[in-house]
Amino acid sequence: MSPEARTGPEARTGSAARTGSAARTGSAARKTTVLVGDRRLALTNLDKVLYPETGTTKGRVVEYYERVAPWMIPHVKDRPVTRKRWANGVDGKVFFEKNLPDSAPDWVRHHTIEHSDHDNEYPIVDDLPTLVWMAQQAALELHVPQWRFGPRGGRQDPDRLVLDLDPGEGVGLAECVEVAVAAREILHGMGLDPYPVTSGSKGIHLYAALDGRASTDQVSEVAHELARALEQDLPDLVLSSMSRAERRGKVFVDWSQNNGNKTTIAPYSLRGRERPTVAAPRTWEELTEKGLAQLTLDEVLERLQDHGDLLHPVAAGALSVGRPDAGHWDSDRTQAANDAEREARTGGAANDRLTTYRSKRDASKTPEPVPQDAPTVRKDGTPTFVIQEHHATRDHYDFRLEHDGVLVSWALPKGEPTDPGKNHLAVMTEDHPLEYGTFEGTIPHDEYGGGTVTLWDDGTYDLEKWREGEEVIVTLHGRTNGNRRLALLHTRGRGKGREGDEKNWLIHRTKDQPDPGADGTRSEDAGRASRPAAGGGRTTPGGGRTTPGGGRTTHDGGGPRIARAAEADTDPVERRTMQATLATGAPTLDPADWAFEMKWDGVRALATVRDGVVSLRSRNGNDLTAQYPELAELGERAGVDGVFDGEVVALDDRGRPSFQLLQNRMGLTKKREVAAARAQTPVRFLLFDVLEADGHELTRLGYEHRRQALETVIDAGGAIEVPPAYDGDLARALADSAERGLEGVVAKKRSSRYAEGRRSEAWLKLKHHATQEVVVAGWKPGSGRREGGIGSLLLGIPGPDGLRYVGKVGTGFRDRDLDEIADVLGPLARQDSPFLDVPRPDARDARWVDPERVGEVQFAEWTADGRLRQPSWRGWRPDKAPGDVVLE
Repeated sequence: MSPEARTGPEARTGSAARTGSAARTGSAARKTTVLVGDRRLALTNLDKVLYPETGTTKGRVVEYYERVAPWMIPHVKDRPVTRKRWANGVDGKVFFEKNLPDSAPDWVRHHTIEHSDHDNEYPIVDDLPTLVWMAQQAALELHVPQWRFGPRGGRQDPDRLVLDLDPGEGVGLAECVEVAVAAREILHGMGLDPYPVTSGSKGIHLYAALDGRASTDQVSEVAHELARALEQDLPDLVLSSMSRAERRGKVFVDWSQNNGNKTTIAPYSLRGRERPTVAAPRTWEELTEKGLAQLTLDEVLERLQDHGDLLHPVAAGALSVGRPDAGHWDSDRTQAANDAEREARTGGAANDRLTTYRSKRDASKTPEPVPQDAPTVRKDGTPTFVIQEHHATRDHYDFRLEHDGVLVSWALPKGEPTDPGKNHLAVMTEDHPLEYGTFEGTIPHDEYGGGTVTLWDDGTYDLEKWREGEEVIVTLHGRTNGNRRLALLHTRGRGKGREGDEKNWLIHRTKDQPDPGADGTRSEDAGRASRPAAGGGRTTPGGGRTTPGGGRTTHDGGGPRIARAAEADTDPVERRTMQATLATGAPTLDPADWAFEMKWDGVRALATVRDGVVSLRSRNGNDLTAQYPELAELGERAGVDGVFDGEVVALDDRGRPSFQLLQNRMGLTKKREVAAARAQTPVRFLLFDVLEADGHELTRLGYEHRRQALETVIDAGGAIEVPPAYDGDLARALADSAERGLEGVVAKKRSSRYAEGRRSEAWLKLKHHATQEVVVAGWKPGSGRREGGIGSLLLGIPGPDGLRYVGKVGTGFRDRDLDEIADVLGPLARQDSPFLDVPRPDARDARWVDPERVGEVQFAEWTADGRLRQPSWRGWRPDKAPGDVVLE
């Protein structure tokens, strides 16, 4: 081997001319025979440049694979290897090779895969000489599937799951990281521990070790379901379908690489790109740091010396498949967890079913209950159930049934099904202690299951059938969501599984459902008992009618009847609004599951009523009380103390909310100014939710329960309105909204809780026109009629690296707007640009300001380079801080 790429124990001790018994033949520049381990191998053209941009030679490539072999081979061992070869460098033609060529050394291991019309003979990389031989063939990229060959060449079930996060045009690594973090939450909920790998190309791969007991089809099904769940939770960012036409601006979650016929670039493989980048394992901490980039071979080799193989838990878990001590879906966490689960399964450790649970948690670091005693079966009543929601980067649900002294648990990525025709995935996780049934709190980010846990529903259940590892049928009696009958079915089929089968199940809502009022109160009637009788009603700004207002329930000693609500103990000052997510395309939303409300064009506010006194706060916590004194009327209209969510609007001469008109009332604090503006531009408060009423905490109740409570305690009239939910489907609601000249529609999941301070997929906003909140960080002087003043504003959106420039707006201003804007921006002047990047034409003559003020624009679309097309100024958003601005 050449001095630049020495291989084998003897070659490493001196020049390539001294390779023990290996003979060196031919031109020194063209061919060298070396000893690699105990194999003789001829290396040729080691000085050929394979990466022209960096001058990286074939000899350097061979050296890289020789040095990375100890860490790479465990990930490719026993797997068929497909090669992509660049014999003349990455600027030349690529050769895609599956079959082992006739010229291959006879010591290269191989196995045959039979196809319907041909057979392929695949090489196996399980030693250093084979890896170096592939490098000699200029096989820069090595691709392998997620399964391995068995000892006799049979195809084993997959031992790892992989998700390929592939960014489309207009997005990059930063967006892939956002999706990766969300996927991590789902996988953790399934008992899997994902490890990230920057692919060396554009995106990120996520690997998780499996126990090798689920088929390829089953793993693919789970991966596909994961991709769909991510798409549902991040519709603006994630795509799960194979459509290339839809990938622009999105991250494609490629689940298909779990198919037995598909392959993924092997960890530590080079890539055939301009630079010698590598599919490199990373830490989760790295992924969230600024400046994340793909790594080159030199960087990877340096990291390996310092940190070793960050992906080792996946290789170790996979290589243990088939051993007597092999773990299960979560076997890659720790050996202690493996041993604990095995003991619990086999009756070891006094058959303590909480051994696995304890092995994954440190009681000194997590607020979760971690009892040290073995569980005992409770005999004092009907068994209990609990459904908990993880309020983290990505929401998912944990379904737990009390059985044999523990809470037998499943993770539900898409929650409990409400339609008998649609089953949802349920992945069994470790048993939890009974004390977990009342747990709510925040698990530290770095701990197992990190995120905030809240109760979604709990109660008791009737057991109809429990066939261990096969089938469970129960009737739940929930305190929040009433009675329903559910079945959990093992995906392998009842009676056909093996002991320790994989943990993916399906949860099904049966067609025959119990009487929801069997416990005396129908779930959907919660809170209706004190609802006023039908009355006249009043017309709302949207053209509909409010709920009947002929009378209201007064406080008669017990307050309004709000079923299943806990006592409220949250300081109103600490409360924050729930935010809707912008819907993409035309979603199909069943009116049975979704309620539709008109979208009002105003300023969001939370109103607190205490002893008839009203205080108003904006979404970011600013006190708005003095700006809108007429809304003190809410103190008389609310029958009880409470915290209410709504929109402050100003109506135009056609009775439609006008955001531009509302600008006349924004930011005023002096009583004289407020009084003058109030006389010219009165406002109304349109209420659509309630967080607390008469001491009852309502955020944990479903949307319909809160809605009923709101209609119960508010006597709408004057400046206070309760616009009704729309009676019809989404298409009709959108058409009606457009006809009335409103901004759009908000769809709200009927079962959704009020997620304080978070943007949720349970509320979807559908707009007729695109709008975007922006941070103003500069302006350009005007010309013509605007000469001597402001001509346009320079706009940005905060990102992980700083303020990203999205364009300028020069239309939509009234003359007085420009004067007011100059007064606002004058004190914020600065010398340098706050933006990350501004094109030279837009930066010319620009005046920079501190990025402290938020505005809103309407626009036609986004351009390919991330700029606003045809933006028009709508006005300031004093209710928003720069940190609140997100890309819609």
